[in-house]
Amino acid sequence: MNTGMNSGKGGIFISFEGIDGAGKSTHIEGLAQAFREQGRHVTLTREPGGTPLAEKLRAIVLNDPMDAMTEALLVFAARRDHLQQLIEPALARGEVVLCDRFTDATFAYQGGGRGFDLAVLAQLERWVQTVAPAGTPLLREPDLTLWFDLDPAIAAQRLATARVPDKFEAQPVEFFRRVAAGYAQRLATAPQRFARIEADQNIDAVWQDVLAAARAQGGLS
Repeated sequence: MNTGMNSGKGGIFISFEGIDGAGKSTHIEGLAQAFREQGRHVTLTREPGGTPLAEKLRAIVLNDPMDAMTEALLVFAARRDHLQQLIEPALARGEVVLCDRFTDATFAYQGGGRGFDLAVLAQLERWVQTVAPAGTPLLREPDLTLWFDLDPAIAAQRLATARVPDKFEAQPVEFFRRVAAGYAQRLATAPQRFARIEADQNIDAVWQDVLAAARAQGGLS
């Protein structure tokens, strides 16, 4: 369960998901500005990362060779510190937290892409994300997840001229097809939380879909 949507001054947690090259990062700052214009304090963050410790773990995960279990354990370790040190305090202060990827990425990349055991990931999710902000334990999930869905072949074309790729960005198209399928599976298990964004539209059309989703589910009035 999540904390529920709130269009007032309660904390709001929104995650941005999608394969590399889907364009999700382009719209995070735009949505942050839209919330700021309504008087909300916004925290922008990312995963893996968001805290000094989690950023160190991010560098290891993105660049060092390792098996899928090691990768998953490091990602969840980073996530625990991120939740404890940044996300939970920000939500407690009534802020809007916009996060570039969260747990759905782990199920998509390590689960779908790497083929790692989804049951183990689900157990790690329960251990790491169970918090008690008001003394009552709950599984911390985003209030809204914006999934930027894009054909992996198109994403690969976009990445071809981008920065030097990390070990995930350098994966073949078939890897990203499995990742995309992993995201689709997550959407199927939590449709009330997800908003699928067709990322192959022009940038203005994508932005309008982002705004519509945030107004419908994410507390943007």
